[in-house]
Formats: sequence, structure tokens, C-alpha cells
Amino acid sequence: MPNALANMMLLIWPLVSLLLFLRLPLERAILWCFIGGYLVLPPLAEFDLPLVPDMDKFTIPSVVAFGLCVWLLRKPVPLWPRHPLARALTILFVLCVIPTVMTNKDPVLFQVLEGAGPIVFLTDMLPGLRWRDLGSVIINQIIVLMPFLLARRYLSCEAGQKELLLALCLAGLAYSIPSLFEIRLSPQLNIWIYGFFQHDFGQMMRQGGFRPIVFLPHALWLAFFIFTSIVAAVALARAAQERERTKFALAAVYLFGVLYLCKSLASLAYGLSIVPVVALAPARWQMRLAMVIAVIAVTYPMLRNQGLIPTDAILAQAEAISTERAQSLGYRFHNEAMMLERAAEKPWFGWGGWGRNLIRDIETGAIISIPDGHWILVFGTFGWFGYLAEMGLLCSPLLLLGIEIRRRRGRDISPYSTAIALILAATMMDMLLNDTLVPMTWLCAGSVLGYAERLRDPTVFSRKRPLFQGRQILMPQPPSSTSRSRI
Repeated sequence: MPNALANMMLLIWPLVSLLLFLRLPLERAILWCFIGGYLVLPPLAEFDLPLVPDMDKFTIPSVVAFGLCVWLLRKPVPLWPRHPLARALTILFVLCVIPTVMTNKDPVLFQVLEGAGPIVFLTDMLPGLRWRDLGSVIINQIIVLMPFLLARRYLSCEAGQKELLLALCLAGLAYSIPSLFEIRLSPQLNIWIYGFFQHDFGQMMRQGGFRPIVFLPHALWLAFFIFTSIVAAVALARAAQERERTKFALAAVYLFGVLYLCKSLASLAYGLSIVPVVALAPARWQMRLAMVIAVIAVTYPMLRNQGLIPTDAILAQAEAISTERAQSLGYRFHNEAMMLERAAEKPWFGWGGWGRNLIRDIETGAIISIPDGHWILVFGTFGWFGYLAEMGLLCSPLLLLGIEIRRRRGRDISPYSTAIALILAATMMDMLLNDTLVPMTWLCAGSVLGYAERLRDPTVFSRKRPLFQGRQILMPQPPSSTSRSRI
């Protein structure tokens, strides 16, 4: 169980964020509020408040950053994307939970029959969803979108995107120090500092050594974060001048060594396939790769649901690489198959929360399925409506940016935008294997969407009053054509 320090860290993070917003430029304050919370705050620890989602290392930075930006600094945050497709997907993402709640009012019962008699003994149950759950789920969807909205407005220009990549690079370099410590001495930092270990320790041992986890939910999450830091360092090196280019290039080489020591085959494969493209390919080819990856990520669940994915052939290829990895992949496929059968009972709107989407023993109610991929969790919880809303909202920025780059023939494009797009696409691919959708993913999606909108219309954030902004005290002013403040 988390100790007192873990709970205290969650409590003081709003104060830490306040100092960041008072002392740093807005873009950096937003970034370090999210990235710092992701890397430093304790995993699994949370505050269970009534009528609202649990407050943890993901939700607290989102609420605090959005609130400080709007109410402390009086900075406007437009709620709706300008493009009709992105706007429709945003609305669908928030409202798709309504039919989920409405179609899951009945409890899930677990029972055992005693002998041949008619008496049925209930051993356990999962409650049905109520109207109060609807409010909580909608609030959760809104909180999830907060980093997306902030990044669309303030991290979508070229300078903001450079700040995003620089923060990822510096954070990766800083986090490599505790990572190397745990690689050498075993994952102990979360135990020493927060009083508990956040996962199965056996999964941290690989190839005769240890995989680092530090304060993240799993070692795979840490390895993927190091991969994103490498992409950021390479993109910064490519855009930098001579001396700065050398520094970022050396940082990328060092981080690649850390990634190798993390012993994560998937993240290493992402690095070997994507990093050379970021370093050498023009913007149009980078976006083509990002779109290919995104299409695979979006269509895989559809093909998997129809039984069109050759899982046996994939397992055979994995067996040729590593028997241990093949066993892990086979375990994932087995759990996916079980949960797809469960989701098929309510394919359109899903089973809702309370773990109703999981496979449980019919008599005891014990969970017998362990979902890994984020897609199967979303599909089982919110059905096709929720899955298409979330994946569509993540994929649409890539589509819109690809259209703008093609329209401009790759000219006058930010050297950082396509690297962020590739990080987003790689995350979507990794979501097929792991539950790695985090607020930083939404930061990347919002940054890419906002930049695509800026390319289409440079005045998108300056010519129209935003739909949402902090309270302002309006003083009487003489009529003037310039009296209206511009964003």
C-alpha cells in the first residue's frame, strides 16, 4: 500500500504546479506539470472522491494545469477544434458514454447451484450503472481531453513544438539516471520512497538482469518513454546548428544505449525503425510512415474482431526470435480472444465500468482475464462507439497534418511537427500491446492538430473569441477598433 509520502506527493503537486506556472513561460509550465507528474508521482496511489473520477498521477496534473492556465493566468483555451471532423470526434468522445451507461443498468451476478435443487445462491455481483455514474464518466472524459485542448492552443506553433521535444529529451536524460540504478541493483526505488512495488517483480527480470520501472506503472512504459526521448533528441539534432546538433546527437546515442538496457523488444523495434526516418527522411516521408502506423493501429482491432489476424503465424515468427517473447505474446492473444467474446455480447456501447468488461469466474467472481492492450479495454468498456471516437480523435491530427504537408509539398513545415506525429503514431501502435495511453499522448495529439489548423488558417487562434476562458474584469474603454484584445 502507498505510504504517507505517496499521498503527500499527490497533495502537494498542485502547489508544485503553481510554482511552475508562476516562474516559467506558459509552454514550459504546461509541459513540466504533465511530464513531471508522470515521472515523479507515485503509481497506483489515488484519492477516491465522490461523484468524480479518482485523482491520481494522470488526472491531477490535467486538472491543475487546465485550471491554472484558465483561472490563474487568464489564458483562453478553445474547447472545440476548428475542423469539422475533429470537432465531431471530440463531441462523440465526450458523449459516447451516455448510451454505455443507459444500456448497463442491470447488475452482473455470479451464482452457484447447490445440488439439484431449485435454490440459487448468489456469491458476488457487480453493480449496474446509475445516473450518478454518468456524470462521473463524462467528467473523466473531459479531464482526459484537457491536455489535448491545452496543447492544441499553446504547444502547436513551431516554438511550442520545440519546447515539447526539448522537455521530452531532458526528461529522458534525467530519468536515465534512476533507470540505470535499477538496471544495476534491481527495481527498488518505488519501494524505498513510496513503500510498495507497483507490479509483479518477476516481470522486471529479463535476460539475466533487471528492467527499470522507477515510478511508472510498468517497465514497458519506461522503455517506451525512453524511445520518445530518443525521437525528440534526434529531431532537435536535425534542426539545430553545429554545436547544438552535436549535443543532441550524443544525447540520442546515450539514450539508445539506455533503451537497449531496458530490454523491451517492442520499444527497441520502434527505435530501430522510426529513429532513422526522423534523422534522414523528408517531412512527407515521415508523415507517410506515421499514417501507415496509424492505419495499422486503427484497423488491427477490427481485423482481430473478425478473426482475420494470423495469430499462429505471428507466434511462429516470435518463436524464431525468442521463446520467452513468444510465450508472452501468446498469453496476450489468449486474453484478447476471451475478452473479445465478452465484448461481442455488447458490441456497440460496451459493458461500462466497475470491471464489467473483464472475464470472471461464474461462481466466485474472481477475475480470470488480464487485458494488456488499451484497445481491448476501450472496446470492452465503451464498445465500437467509444473505440472509434478515441482512436479517431488520436488519428485525425495525423490525417489533417498529412493533408497540409501534401498541399504545401513539404515546404515551410516545422521540423518538429513530423517527429511529434511519429511519436503519436508509435503510441497508437503500442496501445495494441500495452495500456500506454497517457496525458503526454494527448499533448502530442493536440500539438499536431493545432499545427495542422495553423497551416490551414494562420489566424485560427487570433481572429475569433474563444469559447472558454477565465474570468476577466472588464474596464470601461472608449470605442476603438483596437480595443478588443487579441489572443
